[in-house]
Amino acid sequence: MNVEKKNVALLCAAQALLFTNNTILISVNGLAGFALADNKSLATLPVTAYVVGAALSTVLVSQLMRRIGRINGFSAGTLVGILGALICGYAIYSHSFWMLCAGTLVMGVYNASGQYYRFAAADVASADFRSKAISLVMAGGLVGGVLGPQTSKMTKDFLGTEFLATYLALIGFCMVALALQRMMDIPRLSAAEQKEQGRPLAEIARQPAFIVAVLSGMVGYGVMNLLMTATPLAMQSCEHPFSDAAFVIQWHVVAMFAPSFFTGSLIKRFGVRSILFTGVLLSLSCVAIALSGVEVLHFWAALVLIGIGWNFMYLGGTTLLTETHAPAEKAKVQGANDMAIFITMAISSASSGWLFSARGWEIMNYGAIPFLLLTGLAILFLRDRKPAVAA
Repeated sequence: MNVEKKNVALLCAAQALLFTNNTILISVNGLAGFALADNKSLATLPVTAYVVGAALSTVLVSQLMRRIGRINGFSAGTLVGILGALICGYAIYSHSFWMLCAGTLVMGVYNASGQYYRFAAADVASADFRSKAISLVMAGGLVGGVLGPQTSKMTKDFLGTEFLATYLALIGFCMVALALQRMMDIPRLSAAEQKEQGRPLAEIARQPAFIVAVLSGMVGYGVMNLLMTATPLAMQSCEHPFSDAAFVIQWHVVAMFAPSFFTGSLIKRFGVRSILFTGVLLSLSCVAIALSGVEVLHFWAALVLIGIGWNFMYLGGTTLLTETHAPAEKAKVQGANDMAIFITMAISSASSGWLFSARGWEIMNYGAIPFLLLTGLAILFLRDRKPAVAA
């Protein structure tokens, strides 16, 4: 196995572990928050704190990786994740809602560092293999779609206190991720490359391709996160059991990552703009199904469609972003992109619990439509272009 394929395989495995933890948190954070919060409209605040932690740290993590390398940056983020899981476990044990929020905030640093697995794949892949390498790394999340919900169900009551063992299980997955990271072979920037700054971010951000790339990631992730976060609560309010909610989340995550095995090839064949627009159409289809009923099948079909739509919009946006910057500019461009995405996710998570409690499931779905339409129009008006610089 050559170095390129070895790195992609290890990054894929690390991605699988990251999204195992993410899926566990998706499954339990809202429910644990609902159980601990005195004000039930704050139930999704632990979810929001997880995203805020990532948003606050993503630029710092990107700059840290520029200085100490991808591998050391990944490991530092994972160690912080272990600390966050310990805090969450103690919060559940001591029945402290605000400590749970603090723990998920700290764990957000691990999520932020892990988001750069896809960019690391672009770093180590040849230009011809880049879109496929990004897709294959993201495909690792498919394992999380299976392992995460199963782990949450198996550990929910394992130590007597609901969800205590679930949060502690996150530590084991982080430890395995640390071992995989130390096996990677990703070159660090040279001293000369670290000194080179490239163009100002404001100049890079004026490119139409940059705007569409970031907008696709923000809206794709924001809409998906808004509806996904509220789904366990919506299903609970419809008197569907926890096992059904875990089943829906499991298939949602599978739908998010299974297309990654061929998304890169689709981008190469049909072009990134076509894939981005298809992602918007799939997300709009999710809204249509979610508004048509509240049976388990409706929740399942809606989250499967939003999962595939997210995949196309997120991977398409990531691929497009790599065409907008030079190597010396990647830290600030990637950091700005992910910070914008995480801020959007934080807003969607924070509003999810309030919207569901105050306005209901239908209003949440209607609210997603304007953002998807805006993104679709931006994609349609993006003309065929050549890469601005060699990424």
